[in-house]
Formats: sequence, structure tokens, C-alpha cells
Amino acid sequence: MFKGSIPALVTPFRSGEVDRDAFVTLVERQIAAGAGALVPMGTTGETSTLSTEEHKAVVELCVESARGRVPVIAGAGSNATAEAIDLVAHAKAVGADAALVVCPYYNKPDQTGLEAHFTAINDAVQLPVFVYNVPSRTISDIEPETLARLSKLPNIIGIKDATGDMDRFARHRELIDREDFVYLSGEDGTAVEFGLAGGHGCISVTANVVPEQTVAVQDALERGDAAAARVLDEKLADLHAALFVSPSPGPTKYALAKMGFCLPDLRLPITPPNEAACQVIDAALAKALA
Repeated sequence: MFKGSIPALVTPFRSGEVDRDAFVTLVERQIAAGAGALVPMGTTGETSTLSTEEHKAVVELCVESARGRVPVIAGAGSNATAEAIDLVAHAKAVGADAALVVCPYYNKPDQTGLEAHFTAINDAVQLPVFVYNVPSRTISDIEPETLARLSKLPNIIGIKDATGDMDRFARHRELIDREDFVYLSGEDGTAVEFGLAGGHGCISVTANVVPEQTVAVQDALERGDAAAARVLDEKLADLHAALFVSPSPGPTKYALAKMGFCLPDLRLPITPPNEAACQVIDAALAKALA
């Protein structure tokens, strides 16, 4: 159910508010391109700068717009366990198919705290949950042994691994004794190798900009055509990097604005890419679309 190219959707703004019409347009574009699922309110959705009410409204809008055509994995992370439980419960109430819960950030829990956090969510809400491990942003890093213990819980169904560490992925596969556990890459640059090693898909930033191309890469991986996947991904390699040439999602929104899908507006403290960064993004986008 959860596989393929899965965009970590941007949240478009207009005059400081969520641009609902542009968001729906982006959802329709992804579904038309063949996205495997949708992720509203992840890191790329600027969730850390939205109010709780806005966060919930965007998740609800995504579910309403998708209309069951593809699964919705609602971002529902927090560094407070009670707030994460509230967001997961809301995701379930509005019809999301799963929740994406980032490892708690800033307060730096140890492995005991991380395990307790996800166990509490598992026990509180009957909704499939993906653990989201991105230590470069959160500081906290869930160890493979901890994830293996969590994988025995009924509602912990997979991981979004944004470490870029293929050895870590191999360790997950070794320790987790569950055939239906879902492994999703959280890093476009290593998504092909992740898929070839047994991963099921990628929660992707690049998919926001060139969804047809990222779908083609994942389709090639699913049919076992490693050579085709690598050739297709080579055209996207510069774009994978360019979308992080300045703080994300600034470059992604810049590219989408150039293509006419939304305004490039961001919320502070994220600021737009400078002229030099825009030139890098322009070149990478031209290569990806050639």
C-alpha cells in the first residue's frame, strides 16, 4: 500500500496564509503523475512554522483532495509526546491512512525515551505509524536495535530513513523480523541504491518538482530494472542536490513558482534562495526536464 514515489508536499502560501487552491493543484498533479502516496506536513511542508490549527487543516485538505485515490501519510511529529498523539489522533479522525512521526527534536531523548515515545503513540491511536529518522535535523537518532523492538508493535509499520546510510539500512533488514515492515528512503540522492537493496520507495523532495520523473525511477526499481533506474536518476542527480543548495523548501518553492504551480513564499526563519543559488537550481531543473 505504501510504495513508490511519495512526495513530501510543500505547503504553498499566499499573503501569509495557506494557499488552499494551490495545494489542491499540487495534489492533483502528483496523483496524475502516479505518486504512490502523499505526505502533507512533513519537513518540506514547513510544519515547524505552521500553527497546530493550520497543520490539521492542511492534513484534512490533503485527505479531502486525494479522495481515496492514493494513501495519505500525515505528518504528525512533535518533540512532545502528548502533542504527537493529538496529531496522530487527528490524522486518523479525518481519514489519513497512516502517520509519519519524526523522532523528537531539541530535547534529545535517549533510546529509552525514543522507545517510550513511539510506544505511547502506538498504544494511544490505532493508526499505522512510520518512524521518521532524520538525525541531521533532530539530533536524536533511533538506533536499529530500538527500531527492531518497536517493529514488534502492531501500529509501527515502517520507517522513513533519512540518514543516507546504507549500512544502517542493511542492519534494519537484519534485525527486523517482519516481512510486512515498510522501508522508505527519506533522501533522494540515495533512493535508487535504497530501492535496489530492498526498500519500497522514497518520501521525496524532488518529486514536488518533477513527479513524472521520480515515478519513472521508482517504477524501474519495482520491475527490477536497475540500469534504467540509474539512467533515469542520473538526470535528476543535480536537482536532488540543488533543492538543498539553500534551506529547504526554499529551492523547491522557487522551482515550483518558475513552473507556475505556486508562489515562492516561505515563512521565517526560512528565506528565499539568493541569485547564485537560483542559477544552480535553474541549471539542475533544465537538465532534469531535458
